[in-house]
Amino acid sequence: MNTKEKKASLLVVEDEESLREALKLNLELEGYEVTTADNGPSVIKMVKNEHFDLIILDIMLPDMDGITVCETIRVQHNDVPIMFLSARNSGADRVEGLKKGGDDYLTKPFNLEELLLRVDKLIAKDKKIKTPQAVADTYEFDGCNVDFAAHECRDIKGHSQELSKKEAALLKLLIEHEGQVVSREHILQVVWGYNVYPTTRTIDNFILNFRKYFEKDSRNPRHFHSVRGIGYKFTA
Repeated sequence: MNTKEKKASLLVVEDEESLREALKLNLELEGYEVTTADNGPSVIKMVKNEHFDLIILDIMLPDMDGITVCETIRVQHNDVPIMFLSARNSGADRVEGLKKGGDDYLTKPFNLEELLLRVDKLIAKDKKIKTPQAVADTYEFDGCNVDFAAHECRDIKGHSQELSKKEAALLKLLIEHEGQVVSREHILQVVWGYNVYPTTRTIDNFILNFRKYFEKDSRNPRHFHSVRGIGYKFTA
């Protein structure tokens, strides 16, 4: 048995039982945590309720094909990496799969070693994109100062403001991803934890507070942006 610590959580979607079991077994031997499904509707439900680091998705599924499943996941602003498996090897199918939001496309029959290599690379690439830059306990921008450890800041007018624990956590998360849009889902996972899902208004109210503290003109923000339907972004 492989003693390597679990790398990541994978969802394998394949209606052919023998292939599904073979993939599950081999991926588990590589140290991944593997959940399986055999139809589209159950995948959409699972993705809403659980976090996966990668989905291996067969295109030819009963009820709902893999392309539609992928599109539905993307409409929910979930950017989990998706690798398509398909028995069809035409260039048009490949282009279609990637255009609809897939990250990789592998045709059957495939080489198992190649699949494992591609899975590893996709997860590493996704981790790299999502890895925050290190931010010190204090951070300065545009004449303002934030002290994450003390939960306070000096606002644009030079006044000292207390920050709640959640405000400090959200501020740190946005600053760590400076210049990148941080999805609402990611904010909820990191700041509130998986089990407590406040409404979008809660995050919006935090952003409004940040604008009051740090923006010269809160109606035309330079630093704290809401990206409609996707998430929020901090620009220094």
